Amino acid sequence: MWRPFYNKLESLGSGVKRFSFDTVFLGRFLRLQKVMFPGVTSITVLLFIFLLTILLLQEVVTYSVGLLPSRFYKVLGEKDMPGFKTELIFATILICAIAFIKSTGQYTSSLLYVTWRKFVCNRLHRIYFQDSNYYKLNVLDNTIDNPDQRITQDVDKLCKQFSQVVPELLISPFTIAYYTYQAWKSTGWLGPVSVFVFFVVSTVVNKLLMSPIVNLVVQQEKNEGNFRFKHMQIRANAESAAFYKADRVEEARTNQKLDLLLDIQARLMNREYLLHFSINFIDYIGSILSYVVLAIPIFAGVYDDLNSADLSALISQTAFVCIYLIFSFTRLIDQSVKLTDIAGTAHRIGELIEVIQRVEKPNTINSSSSSGFDSSATAESLMDKSVTCMEHVRLAYKLENVSYAPPNDDKLLVKGLNMQIMGGVNILVTGDSSCGKTSLMRILAGLWNSASGKVEQMIKIGPSGMLFLPQKPFLSDGSLRQQIIYPFKDSYAGTGSEEDAKILEYLNLVDMTTLLERTEGLDTYQEWNWYDVLSPGEMQRLSFVRLFFHSPMFAVLDEATSAVSANMEKTLYATCRQLGITLVSVGHRASVRQYHDVELNLDGTGGWKMDPIKTESPSEQELSNHL
Repeated sequence: MWRPFYNKLESLGSGVKRFSFDTVFLGRFLRLQKVMFPGVTSITVLLFIFLLTILLLQEVVTYSVGLLPSRFYKVLGEKDMPGFKTELIFATILICAIAFIKSTGQYTSSLLYVTWRKFVCNRLHRIYFQDSNYYKLNVLDNTIDNPDQRITQDVDKLCKQFSQVVPELLISPFTIAYYTYQAWKSTGWLGPVSVFVFFVVSTVVNKLLMSPIVNLVVQQEKNEGNFRFKHMQIRANAESAAFYKADRVEEARTNQKLDLLLDIQARLMNREYLLHFSINFIDYIGSILSYVVLAIPIFAGVYDDLNSADLSALISQTAFVCIYLIFSFTRLIDQSVKLTDIAGTAHRIGELIEVIQRVEKPNTINSSSSSGFDSSATAESLMDKSVTCMEHVRLAYKLENVSYAPPNDDKLLVKGLNMQIMGGVNILVTGDSSCGKTSLMRILAGLWNSASGKVEQMIKIGPSGMLFLPQKPFLSDGSLRQQIIYPFKDSYAGTGSEEDAKILEYLNLVDMTTLLERTEGLDTYQEWNWYDVLSPGEMQRLSFVRLFFHSPMFAVLDEATSAVSANMEKTLYATCRQLGITLVSVGHRASVRQYHDVELNLDGTGGWKMDPIKTESPSEQELSNHL
């Protein structure tokens, strides 16, 4: 049943990247280690040292527990009742100790997993959200698949698997060295040499079996992300799909994503079957090897001078030493499957970091004011700055001979554009669809780079300077208040204060006071998806409440009133004028012309013209009547 999917993947040929245990993996893994262990005194290093100490103590106690059978054989063989009672008490203490030590080691390993995940995710979040890199990765750059999955699922898998493997990797060198010495004392050179040869052969075999699995793990995670994204796409656009009655089409496309995922998983299972067979064979053949090594000196008569009880104790002790030496090697081999998962996820996370660093290119905007906005700042800390800027800034942008095109496209949308955005002069950007109107907004926001020319920015992007209202209103998770004060992280005044009165005033202005009932007040956290609850018109009106709340000096409106009535549109623009917000608007409606002073028309072939709008603007008194 899987053959058609094999053929489909094989037809992709060289388009599929190959990943394995190589120097690329090593480099990516070591860079991740710097994130997971940020300093000598970091919490992860301290936990790591504590875990190593616990594991060494565990091996000491394990060795004592392993010798218990030989001690019992001896006292039972000699019918020594007092000795039996002593050994019984000693064994109980050892068992309590080993239970406590192993549980502590497992708990410490889990703490490492959680801490590592926090460190790696925080690091990825820092570079992912810096300078809108999330936009560049998800919209402008198609180098990698599913950045969200790499940050959420892949990091979790890497940290969890590594926390399970690291105890074995930590303690194995010590146990191998110690039990090699003990095996040499019991069996001579034959025991250790036999085990080492056995381990080398096993390692070579498993390395050959593991290499192709790493690449399949990477492909599996990619298809897992694609399958999850398809379901997320349906969830986010459920109503639109339902209007089209696209049930069967979306079912078929979703099943196609599932089939591709299951195909990769089937191929991975086939590869892992051989690896599991090798691991299990090595585990059990190793136990037989220990008895073969022990039988040679026994049949050679080396221990003929011992009585039955002593010989039983010796056999038990020597068998334990040899078996544990083999176990120390085989438990390393047993980590093969986890190591392939670690390698696959490390490749994906490392590749994400590399791509983010590559797309972090400076834009072509020359700014005399920081273009970034610190969303962690409170509104109160920025209020005074806004007033100060208002007194001094009249010119927000100056574009000189600017030409721009979509990323990775040589066709220019606009050529040689010269314009200024000044306080008090509202600009309307018009033109046919796909002529470059929204693209100009992206240039102003620094999301795209211009192909040539100079974009000079004199004002900060954010609530204290220039605020953007994109075509699709953005509503984050949280309460109604958090939607309105966005992108501020916190309020600057408590409930029942001036801020509440301000919010209620603007909600009433846009006829959305009923939303307070639906949200159970301003501060009740909502689990729902705002896009499913609000209509397009309600989302646009709520965006204007956000705009009025912040009252920036400048605002860029991209079709921001396309879903509201003409009367509401008049109210919204009148309020902007009343609040002194200078507008740059993209719009097709003829009704919006009256609220602007200048029209920038783009012809779609690179040409443009800028003319004053002759329609008389409403008087200040008329505008006030709408408030």
